[in-house]
Amino acid sequence: MLGRLDRAPGTTILNLIFMLTHKDRTVENCLDVLDQALTLGMTHVGFKDIGVSQDVQAEINRRIKAAGARSYLEVVSETPQACLASARAAVELGVDCLLGGTDIDAIGAVIEQSVTGGSHIGYYPFVGFPTGHPTRLGGRPEDVAQHCREYMRRGAAGVDLLAYRATDADPVDLVRAARKALPKGELIVAGSINGPDQVHLMAELGVDAITIGTAILEGSFAPGTSGIVAQLEAALDAIAPLPHI
Repeated sequence: MLGRLDRAPGTTILNLIFMLTHKDRTVENCLDVLDQALTLGMTHVGFKDIGVSQDVQAEINRRIKAAGARSYLEVVSETPQACLASARAAVELGVDCLLGGTDIDAIGAVIEQSVTGGSHIGYYPFVGFPTGHPTRLGGRPEDVAQHCREYMRRGAAGVDLLAYRATDADPVDLVRAARKALPKGELIVAGSINGPDQVHLMAELGVDAITIGTAILEGSFAPGTSGIVAQLEAALDAIAPLPHI
């Protein structure tokens, strides 16, 4: 289930997953935002399981894949039943990757259905102890490391770490613990990344991908720069020179 993220030979590139979301909800004007993002050739685009109807989610996914990009659905529903419903929706939509949730056995069983359709959804569960909405992350570095090892043993493609939503530990300590515990799995750091300094730090720590949504839509990633396209260009510029050595 590896190999979902872009890599150059001999390097691991920090990938940007642009989320069509604000404060953990897919925005109502997501299709317009998506069309603007795709003019830049974005190769990784995601959305949340709440905020818009499943019909709109289906259209998001269709446009992402028609552009040759990879689609991501992140589960932020708070109940186990809602998370499973979102996993089933991910299979119906045909997304490339499912992010979030913690019940890897139940969700994994649902997304295994995608294999029969000729494709396979890469699953990246949350590590630590996510709660609430917008989601906060409990847990210490040792908890994150244990979850990383356990989820990889049980077939995950990697993990989704809400490092900058941490309530019990320093975000950097959580990222270091996850990276050390994932010699082969992919590490996605999601939530509240809001500027180039954080992007550079994530690259230095060996993160495979980051998600950015709210900072782009609020115009705070590159203060003084106006518009979604300009904000995304600033984010891409921050990432472009940062292959891991």
